[in-house]
Amino acid sequence: MLINKIISVEINASIKQVDATVNLLDEGSTVPFIARYRKEATGGLDDTQLRFLDNRLRYLRELEERKTSVVHSITEQGKMTEALTQSIAQADTKARLEDLYLPFKKKRRTKAQIAREAGLQALADKLLGQPQTVPENEAASFVDEEKGIADTKAALDGAKQILMEEFSEDAELTGSLREYLWENGLLVSKVIEGKEAEGSKFSDYFDFSEAIKKIPSHRALALFRGRNEDILRLSLELPESLGEGVCEKRVAGYFAITDQGRPADQWLLEVASWTWRIKISLRLDVDLMGRVRESAEEEAIRVFGENLRDLLLAAPAGPLAVIGLDPGIRTGVKVTALDQTGKLLETATIYPHEPRRQWDESIALLAAMVKRHGVKLISIGNGTASRETDKLVGDLGKRHPELKFSSIIVSEAGASVYSASALAAKEFPELDVSLRGAVSIARRLQDPLAELVKIDPKSIGVGQYQHDVSELKLERALDGVVEDCVNGVGVDLNTASAPLLARVAGLGENLAENIVVFRETNGAFKNRKTLKDVPRLGPKAFEQAAGFLRVNDGDNPIDRSAVHPEAYPVVKKIVKDTGIKVDELLGNAQAIAGINPENFVDEKFGLPTVKDILKELEKPGRDPRPEFKTASFKENVNTMADLEVGMLLEGVVSNVVNFGAFVDIGVHQDGLVHISQLADKFVDDPRKIVKAGDVVKVKVVEVDIGRKRIALTMKLKEKIRQNTDVQEKTSKVQQNRVKKENNKSKNNIGENGGALADALNKAGIKR
Repeated sequence: MLINKIISVEINASIKQVDATVNLLDEGSTVPFIARYRKEATGGLDDTQLRFLDNRLRYLRELEERKTSVVHSITEQGKMTEALTQSIAQADTKARLEDLYLPFKKKRRTKAQIAREAGLQALADKLLGQPQTVPENEAASFVDEEKGIADTKAALDGAKQILMEEFSEDAELTGSLREYLWENGLLVSKVIEGKEAEGSKFSDYFDFSEAIKKIPSHRALALFRGRNEDILRLSLELPESLGEGVCEKRVAGYFAITDQGRPADQWLLEVASWTWRIKISLRLDVDLMGRVRESAEEEAIRVFGENLRDLLLAAPAGPLAVIGLDPGIRTGVKVTALDQTGKLLETATIYPHEPRRQWDESIALLAAMVKRHGVKLISIGNGTASRETDKLVGDLGKRHPELKFSSIIVSEAGASVYSASALAAKEFPELDVSLRGAVSIARRLQDPLAELVKIDPKSIGVGQYQHDVSELKLERALDGVVEDCVNGVGVDLNTASAPLLARVAGLGENLAENIVVFRETNGAFKNRKTLKDVPRLGPKAFEQAAGFLRVNDGDNPIDRSAVHPEAYPVVKKIVKDTGIKVDELLGNAQAIAGINPENFVDEKFGLPTVKDILKELEKPGRDPRPEFKTASFKENVNTMADLEVGMLLEGVVSNVVNFGAFVDIGVHQDGLVHISQLADKFVDDPRKIVKAGDVVKVKVVEVDIGRKRIALTMKLKEKIRQNTDVQEKTSKVQQNRVKKENNKSKNNIGENGGALADALNKAGIKR
């Protein structure tokens, strides 16, 4: 199949691998299931390749459907030719296909159609084919008032409209001009007159241009946002160095129109010029702006997905009793105590801050709660009053050293969304919304993945310009990330919530709810096999989901591993061959090391699967997430005013974007480590150095309280240089823009707050 062949080249896989994968997808298999349990069929394609394959398959199938529709439409009009049939078959993008279809697309009655109806096609053909013809003389014979052609000028205007339409609908010409503009064009932005003050946040784009094919995604999305807010006017232009009228000349050249002094040459050159300016340029402007936006969206979605993956796979603190604190000043600090399974035990509200200042009373209440429930961790949301609340918890530890707990400030992104959701209302119908948020803050410390899946991924806020991208594409991509993470870690069948179960391959919301109801009615699952008794959970759903569900204290020890039930016969063979019981074999690295996987390969289970089985037996139910650790925020550094240049701090990476990383250093304003300050070597992708959730050491480079900008560096050994030196580390594009601004203003970089802090403004990011 042609589609499969195209994909095989794009992912560097054999056609056999792609055929097998496509068949599995068409049969209803999920990407996690295929990646984990069908390695023999796919030749070991990983989940990234499979996700790409799945998306590309969807696009190419849509393209094929559109081709069928186009062929049918043109054939119905009686205009299909062998050459056109071949061109349509070879079209590899939707844009190319639409170029081919444009001349045949049903449209409103055009000036060219009216001219054809008046019999002016012959005049247009004569002037194009025989430029030695005198236009006015030839046009005179077409004057006919009854047909609406009053004079020679009207006849020539009609002929011009016919040729303009023909020229602009030539697919080869349009395609070549599109690529020429892509290779050479500049995306230019100008401020709309009178909008300077209103759009000050876009000031770096008031007079801006950059090569359209090179503009970074975050900058492109900033420009489009400026246009959408009626601050910026965007246009696609060519550099002056290419000369004047270069595209008009390319149109003329394509149709062999040249100025040889013949009577019709100037008229034809004017037609070519009008074709470009009136017809083609406007369409290509829209096309290429769309290509830039689509490319920028794809990159922004990729960035969001990578950051989301890092957050979801952050290290869990594990099954420990936790107190969650949702800090507030006037409204108080909301307190929730949870047992080691995440069950809510107790709630309270304390008022240690202004205006009540019930410091001692708050400490007494917390101390009693910690003792009563054996709390080992206190989770503090990182919103308003988080550092003040952290100080309160620190004082609690000093006054009660016998309690032996740890405290961590965690991201509360999305907690408010969860607390107001129907899911939270169903789980805690009697609980105040703010207290539900404190529950979420506590649980996301115990198990970030299990808690964050309850929140719409878009609300977690770890993207760049996430509100400017296609909601459908973003949702589809983020759902894929969540699905891969959940299934990569595995889910405890007897403790998982319905939202977490819903993300397991093959289940979904309805089956997840059915599992929870079945569990509540019949008690804990004793084995995976009992899943088949859950209403509406059929063989296909069981096949897809079973391997990702764990039964930790059931009657079959293998059920706590990632070994799929279909492969249990292999385990039985291994047990029989070694003479070691299953429960004694699990976790017995020494015994498993002596097993030759090739001895257990058969027609159904190949070597990759047998090796995976042995790995699981060695470390059953192993969690791929890293070890739990936290950052220690510097004491007495609570606000931006407490920061000093050169200060060494520890922080948590809150977001990674293409131009650097934002780091929470505990002052209610994330600092930016520009990409040039991430390492002592050149960095082309910040994710190669850091990821969301990483604990990092940073040094303060600049602080601008007025603009709420903090510049940080991870080059800890490097002496902090003057701002002009730091500027030299930034990209050439940023440097040129800084110089341009300096030419307009007497203020130097230092007076404006510094180049690294300025980098955030340059990127158009509002924090």
